[in-house]
Amino acid sequence: MMIIGVDYHPSFQQIAFLDQETGECGEQPLNHRDGEAEKFYRELKQRGVSVRVGLEATGYSRWFERLLAELGFEVWIGDAAEIKRQRVRKQKTDREDARLMRKLLLENRFPRIWVPSSENRDLRQLLWHRHRLVQMRTRIMNQLQAVALNEGYRWKKKLFSAQGRALLEKLALAPWASRRRKELLELLDQLDPKIAELTAAVEREANKRPEVLLLMTHPGVGPITGLVYVLVIGTPDRFPGGKKIGSYIGLIPSEDSSAGRQRLGHISKQGNALLRYLLGEASQAAVRTNADWRRRYVHLALRRQKSIAKVAMARKLGVRLYWMWRNGWDYSQLVEFGSNAGKLGIRHGVKCSVA
Repeated sequence: MMIIGVDYHPSFQQIAFLDQETGECGEQPLNHRDGEAEKFYRELKQRGVSVRVGLEATGYSRWFERLLAELGFEVWIGDAAEIKRQRVRKQKTDREDARLMRKLLLENRFPRIWVPSSENRDLRQLLWHRHRLVQMRTRIMNQLQAVALNEGYRWKKKLFSAQGRALLEKLALAPWASRRRKELLELLDQLDPKIAELTAAVEREANKRPEVLLLMTHPGVGPITGLVYVLVIGTPDRFPGGKKIGSYIGLIPSEDSSAGRQRLGHISKQGNALLRYLLGEASQAAVRTNADWRRRYVHLALRRQKSIAKVAMARKLGVRLYWMWRNGWDYSQLVEFGSNAGKLGIRHGVKCSVA
């Protein structure tokens, strides 16, 4: 088998390889633009060489991963932070990085991570696209609010009702302000049907998945939050317990403690940003609609502060969804068995607890 450590960049890659059968080893850069990298790997395929490629988790590498999968090569994606911790020398170069990954592969110390399927990744594109369009619409609506406020009208949400829009269009504005209003309204009219179409697509995908429908029984959780949660987590079996979920999503505080003194900072944000955002929104929706969640939130907000309480509720929601999915419970079962979840899990051969 040929072992190849790859230090990947968008325009080129530096590789360090070793053929375990012949002992041949070497290093070389491969350009992407002129097809040099693709030619190199296709020639290995023609030679009938079995290949294992290791590279750090990075962006803009989808085409490369698809190429290796097409050729039937093993692709190992490594945790970039873990690989960095393995670097002993203070000299960091592309060649050193490629050598390090080759070494980790040969010594069976490569920190391989879970990689979602191509279907999973494509569905994430749907959700990210919708999210970005919603952000664009929000910015446009804020600008229209500013136009109205500058004319002395504070209509808030009523501005986007049929009556509010008619009043906005009747405002007498200066020429450039009038053009701004006209084009912003046109952009808003273009975005609304696109977002509605994408939302319907998300709902259809959510309805195809029983695990998403299960999570949607929790207050505040809709098809978007449920689908993103399932796609990002992948499978609950990846995690030994609920505490790991908070860490994976990035909703636990960063920590720099030593000599018996604990120093906690802001949340780590080491995880999927979209899931973290949606859990925050869903937890606040649960606070508004569910008396139990409202009581918990108010208690935390009075003890600490609102921002900390919001993060705590988002983390609690992430952990609860994990246990619902892992145990196959809907929300009513979670409430019923929550206090005895550990004993119930042990009875079924699985140790668990519900936060």
